[in-house]
Amino acid sequence: MRDPAAGRSAWAAQANADTRDEGATLTYEGPHPFGGETLHRWRLGNGLTVLVLVDVTAPIVAYYTWINVGSRHERPGKTGLAHLFEHLMFGETEKLGAGAFDRKLEEIGAETNAATWVDWTYYHELIPADRIKLTIKLEAERLERLVLKEPQVASEKDVVANERRYRVDDDVEGFASELLYKTAFELHPYHWPTIGWMDDIRGFTPEDCVAFYRTYYAPNNATLVVVGHVRERDILLAIRDAYGRIPRQTVPAEDVAPEPTQLSQRQLSIRKPTTSEKLAVAFKGPALGDADHAALTVLSEVLFGGRASRLYRSLVVERELALDVRGWVSTFRDPGLFECWTTARASHTAAEILPVLDEAFERARMDLVGEEELARAQARLELGAVQQLETMSGKAEQIGFFETVLGDPTHAFHRVQAFRRTTAGDLRRVARRYLLHSARTVLTVVPETGPAPAGAAQ
Repeated sequence: MRDPAAGRSAWAAQANADTRDEGATLTYEGPHPFGGETLHRWRLGNGLTVLVLVDVTAPIVAYYTWINVGSRHERPGKTGLAHLFEHLMFGETEKLGAGAFDRKLEEIGAETNAATWVDWTYYHELIPADRIKLTIKLEAERLERLVLKEPQVASEKDVVANERRYRVDDDVEGFASELLYKTAFELHPYHWPTIGWMDDIRGFTPEDCVAFYRTYYAPNNATLVVVGHVRERDILLAIRDAYGRIPRQTVPAEDVAPEPTQLSQRQLSIRKPTTSEKLAVAFKGPALGDADHAALTVLSEVLFGGRASRLYRSLVVERELALDVRGWVSTFRDPGLFECWTTARASHTAAEILPVLDEAFERARMDLVGEEELARAQARLELGAVQQLETMSGKAEQIGFFETVLGDPTHAFHRVQAFRRTTAGDLRRVARRYLLHSARTVLTVVPETGPAPAGAAQ
């Protein structure tokens, strides 16, 4: 039987004979089973990782550029730089004038966007398959030749400052979420928001931006994910020719302070222009790569997932105390939070809701979840995971996310298996380990005209 890996390695050796540039050499690093398909990993000599999944179901391609940088890589006084670059990267380059990047992609019918979070930044396009080479050239251009002078930086700082006003300062839940993480974390970079503090945003200089760009926007700190109707060898040669000349950079080792153990509950209240009270309870949770993460996610689904969940039935349907409930276990590289949010109904209060939450948490710590509840939660989570892989963009996003955060581009499938393996005993164990009164932060949002909750810090 012919060995596909050997065939790819032999082809790479032949392709490398055509170039004298060490940074442009191609190395095949092996296949990754991806459901019923195969994902192939390649690396250029300059360190650029390329993940290719051929999917011929439609004549389109999802092209994602993942940069291993997020707000965790910033420092106090310079928060928000990673997010600012999400905006700057759509600006002027040495070869492209302002607005030319978007215009060229719009002309070929492409969709393009970007996102930044605590652990990563990505840029993506969904394009007609026959225009992939144009996209490769455009992406390589802005990875290497972005213009970062005073006019460009000042313009995007204004855009980001306005975004912060809209999404945080003037948004009740955005403000509350930022304050929740600021309170729950004291030392770890998850303490500050990805969008950055306003004073830091206003203080960025072109020199700050150039230093950040030359440090983190390097081929050896990036991963390209290509999913769609492509010929693998043609794509690799196009990527080699466009990116191979970009020099690798020295990416500094992370120096992230571990968060100290929380020994007592943190509680605070804020007044905001809202018609009803809101309550957030956040426990310290495991990192995404921790074996407990899947089990705590299943427990969150039992408590908060859908209309059949325990707390939806209890708070929304039976007692009519809340309008909505939701829970989420943060999918971060380092330990994050298990967030629990509710919005009170009409004249009801967070003080009425908190004992009901505590009752549910205590039940989870003491009793085993029934087989039917467990199976329903597992099925909902598995369905959600499968739905994220239905499209080419969905596949590319999941591949890049898990590659960047965990170093495993196929982790979406391992995660589904972990959901399936979770037992009722696992749920009780993680409830006892993480749902600790002493390791939680309680935030109440009250209407500006209403009384402050008794015992809560203002």
